[in-house]
Amino acid sequence: MSSILRIKEQKHEIVVRHAQADDARALIQVLTTLAAFVALWWAALWSVHVSYWLTAAAIFAISLFTLRAFTLMHECGHGSLFRTQRLNRAFGFVLGVVSGMPQYVWSQHHNFHHANNGNWEKYRGLYTTLSVDEYAAMTDTQQRWYRRKCSIATAPFAGLIYVIFNPRFTWLKGSVAFVGHVVKGKVSQPNLPIAAHADTFETPYWKNRKEYWHMFWNNVCLLSAWTLMCWEFGTALFFTIYLISASLAGAAGIILFTVQHNFEHSYASDGEHWDYETGAIEGSSFLILPRWLNWFTANIAYHHVHHLSAKIPNYRLIECHDEYRDLFTDVTRVKLFQIPKALKYILWDTRTQRIISIAEYRQQQTNPAAMAS
Repeated sequence: MSSILRIKEQKHEIVVRHAQADDARALIQVLTTLAAFVALWWAALWSVHVSYWLTAAAIFAISLFTLRAFTLMHECGHGSLFRTQRLNRAFGFVLGVVSGMPQYVWSQHHNFHHANNGNWEKYRGLYTTLSVDEYAAMTDTQQRWYRRKCSIATAPFAGLIYVIFNPRFTWLKGSVAFVGHVVKGKVSQPNLPIAAHADTFETPYWKNRKEYWHMFWNNVCLLSAWTLMCWEFGTALFFTIYLISASLAGAAGIILFTVQHNFEHSYASDGEHWDYETGAIEGSSFLILPRWLNWFTANIAYHHVHHLSAKIPNYRLIECHDEYRDLFTDVTRVKLFQIPKALKYILWDTRTQRIISIAEYRQQQTNPAAMAS
């Protein structure tokens, strides 16, 4: 019997045994992360008067704890860190402010990824992985920019845009469009109440009022914190530390997420042939990371277990993997030094239903017989 069939048979047992949140463990994880984050910010601000080397070390540490805050926020979005939805929402909001991301809105998009992992017709990752045909239709310049976009060198810039710029820009852009829509509607139909005009507004940035208000309060809290820090410590100093640490944390997060689904010949099905458990096992990698990095990333390296069931808390992923190790023999292992290689797999081959590298694509173009084999 294949491992996928065995996993399907035992999935209920796996989830029942390990999808049990522990509020005490979760609270310790959150509070230690937030306390260290605050302490390191104090150290970074203090150290500029002592040694720039100390400041650099503090900034690097801040980026690691920002990354940990993001991964814990992500888990709150799955409702798995704490036992109750109220605690997950409350701490998820706080961690979202720390990491720069409106937690509730982000979690709705992320849950869509989980519901369709491996179905590349519906979800293609943070870099919107192109199909072979889409890449072939590009000009040489467009292809070159696509390759650069998916490289390690541009990851800090992509991270900064993802966690700092986009959540602010989309909120402001959507809010301006909303006000304009209501004003225009009120001018053309003054007898209709404002609420009626508001209900007809549509935007890709939020789906309903609940999502908007989560975006609103995340941005209000974060922008207020920026203002206070600039007033107290100076704009240049604050944003130097903040932007560097946020860029590094965002880069690490994007790289980790990408290689957890883009790796050599990972499962990339169309909608017709897609299977959830196959996507979890063959479309998610198992990153072999040092213990300290597993701690900072809240064990998200055990991504195959996480995708099998997002209700399993981070502090139970390792024990779940170890207990059912024989079921996960088909999961692709990616070691730390193999991450640069995995990042080269940025094309979806719709014919073979897998992810391939640019080098393989070029080989296909020069040897058409290989494509038919």
